[in-house]
Amino acid sequence: MIKRRLFSAGLLAAPFAKPAFAQTWQPSGPIKMVVAYPAGGPTDVIARIVAADISGPLGQQVVVENISGGAGAIGTRNVAKAKPDGQTITFGNNQTHGNNMFMLKEPGYDAVKDFAPLAGAGAFEHVFVVRNDLPAKNIQDVIALAKAKPGELNYGSTGIGSGSHLSTELFMARTGTKMTHVPYRGAPPLVQDLVGGRIDLSNSTLPSVLAQIKAGQIRAVALGSPKRNPHLPEVATLEEQVVKGANAASWAAFFAPAGTPQPILDRLSAEILKSLNKPETVEKIDKLGFTVEPRDPAQFKPYQAQEIATWVQIAKDAGIQPGE
Repeated sequence: MIKRRLFSAGLLAAPFAKPAFAQTWQPSGPIKMVVAYPAGGPTDVIARIVAADISGPLGQQVVVENISGGAGAIGTRNVAKAKPDGQTITFGNNQTHGNNMFMLKEPGYDAVKDFAPLAGAGAFEHVFVVRNDLPAKNIQDVIALAKAKPGELNYGSTGIGSGSHLSTELFMARTGTKMTHVPYRGAPPLVQDLVGGRIDLSNSTLPSVLAQIKAGQIRAVALGSPKRNPHLPEVATLEEQVVKGANAASWAAFFAPAGTPQPILDRLSAEILKSLNKPETVEKIDKLGFTVEPRDPAQFKPYQAQEIATWVQIAKDAGIQPGE
């Protein structure tokens, strides 16, 4: 009878063991947070802000490692194949964890099946920027130049399948224009060439060009968003300039390799979400021009699915074939 009571007590206690484990998981060493783009770009800067903030609570340094190339596929593939033990995570976006699935013939990973979302971070607005000596003060001037000499204007993007690529292709489809695509390995080299006058324009994420716009190194001619941005209140939207149906925003989120134990996912997710909800973190990121909208994994999964469907439609509307 006594043995039976002890056995029953053990059964009652068992369900509480898992949450206790979740609370006590600690990383065994520094955590590597992969960014699949060069250092200095907006994705990299945001990753570093959050990495620094969660290092203390996790009791280990969270070190950002830049593994760029292949339209973000090289670094992302590296994480997909990493040991699922919580020691390697990534900060990705709609290109690495969405568009590469239908824009690259062999990305080397499945953006959904090979990853477990930790937290959605928010979205990048897009802004059309031109080199200072391009004779265009607004988006209608750009359209006029592009129509006068089809294919002569060139536009930069952060790689094939990136938001800056697909959104510009959508813009051309909506406006009946033709420009030449110049893909880069990330935002820093693109912005450098734009400032240097080696490319004509770009439909870039706002954080990647905001400092250069404010410094007068390049000129903003339109925002690809429903309303004006407080960082650039003088810049009109595409719709205000009579360009309809060409808005696009690029999201960003944190991921771990699929197969990572749930208690580890829960701990990492909790610390990242705490950071993204801190006013001081939001203030730092907001200054870059990124809109912080934290989503937990349950909220992010349907959002990611919907966003993938949206970008597939954008590629279809722009006439871009999968695998191009």
